[in-house]
Amino acid sequence: MTDGYEVPGATATVRLSAVVTRVTTLADRLGVAHAEVFHTGRLSTASGVPESVVKALLGGQSAGEPDLQARFLQRLGLLRRTRLKPNGRKYTQQEIADGAGMSRQQAGALINGDRRPTMEHCDAIQRFFRVHAGFLTAEDPEALASALRTSEQELLQRLADREREAAKAADDPLERLLQDHGVRGIAWRAAQLPSDQHRDKVAEWLDMLLESVKRPES
Repeated sequence: MTDGYEVPGATATVRLSAVVTRVTTLADRLGVAHAEVFHTGRLSTASGVPESVVKALLGGQSAGEPDLQARFLQRLGLLRRTRLKPNGRKYTQQEIADGAGMSRQQAGALINGDRRPTMEHCDAIQRFFRVHAGFLTAEDPEALASALRTSEQELLQRLADREREAAKAADDPLERLLQDHGVRGIAWRAAQLPSDQHRDKVAEWLDMLLESVKRPES
């Protein structure tokens, strides 16, 4: 305890550091820009953590809201700003109350910070907004780590797809020939020509070149 506040758990910070390292390694392996995978605005929306706190946590600083009710209000406010109705408008207190199975007075008290939320309140609101369990209550480092784990899974899928394509190419003699000899590059350039007549000229030129370099039969 520090000045009456609960210090965010060290384990959550360690987990965040570990997932940041894994995502960084995957991004480098795939050639994905760090600015893409660590986009602070996107991560803020996905995690509910304020963007300034996302930046601080990614920079290795100790940050985050230590009070549960304050976190709840931050995250609920973000949900109301970013998870909108199909017409682009915010959900009203009455709509949230109806969707979460509580009275309008209860919903209003929670939204305005006049009532401390219970886990049942949090679960009901999370189901209404279709976010994962713990979205409204997880410590900021854990919430950010959860959002980054989603990015990690997406990068792992991209890596698996790339390796599957590479394996397929290795098993296909024609595909291997195309890759080993740069044939795709030649074909791509020919495809940029404006007409079949131009491509025919390329084919004629290649025939002449092949004839000139043809190796004598052994």
